[in-house]
Amino acid sequence: MDSLEPVSDFVLGLGKRARLPESSLYRFRLAADELATNIVLHGYRGEPGEITVDGGIDPGDVWIRFQDDAPAFDPRQGMREPALDVPLAERQIGGLGVFLAFTAVDTFDYELVAGRNVSTLVMRRPAVE
Repeated sequence: MDSLEPVSDFVLGLGKRARLPESSLYRFRLAADELATNIVLHGYRGEPGEITVDGGIDPGDVWIRFQDDAPAFDPRQGMREPALDVPLAERQIGGLGVFLAFTAVDTFDYELVAGRNVSTLVMRRPAVE
């Protein structure tokens, strides 16, 4: 959990260099924080583990990629729209953070590569004038 702050700082720095608007930067960080937290808490179940984080800026978008060795899991499996018509006390616990985070970015991609979970978040960059 101690590594989550440097991940957040990396995402914010990348988004600022890509000149994301504040609202996009907030959503980009939200999605990255949710993904990293889920890897630590649910993937590694609080045990020591490694997460590799890299990212980049392309002409039309900015992206961040997480790779981990936790058991294979596509985070989209837990994603569901909130049941807004159901009283709060009766709603199922879990999955809402994933839904909010991954619908906040323009693209979320997951694949299993050589036994590693690889998740990529993408935000479109505004057109440069």
